[in-house]
Amino acid sequence: MNNLISAIYTKITTGPSSLYNDVGGRVYLDQAPDDAQFPYVVFLIVVDTPDNVFGKLGEEVAIQFSLFSSSSSVTEISTMYTDLKTLFDDVKLTVTSSTMFIMQRERLVTMMEEMVTESGTQRVKHWAVDYTTYLQAT
Repeated sequence: MNNLISAIYTKITTGPSSLYNDVGGRVYLDQAPDDAQFPYVVFLIVVDTPDNVFGKLGEEVAIQFSLFSSSSSVTEISTMYTDLKTLFDDVKLTVTSSTMFIMQRERLVTMMEEMVTESGTQRVKHWAVDYTTYLQAT
């Protein structure tokens, strides 16, 4: 799993990507720090399911990218979403010790949340984007 996480992080930070620039480099695994400034991205592995077929070891992995923005305008978060899709829709990442078949976007769920920040309670946009990827051990 470390190799997949590394491949995702490398894809975001190499260049750096437009998504990386959108959030000023604030990309976190699993959760953002308490003092994180908006906007930012959190990505995590939701579930990893064995997918062993024809004697080959494989995995189906669900990955979620959570995009957070405190801007009252939709422009900031929609730009983040567009740049995320550009990076990951239907791509094959280079994952050490595995062959990736494809990374498919499954859904977008949009929500408003109240978050406690250093400056008090703040309403923020949270867009959760789910992807599924299929890996096979090499």
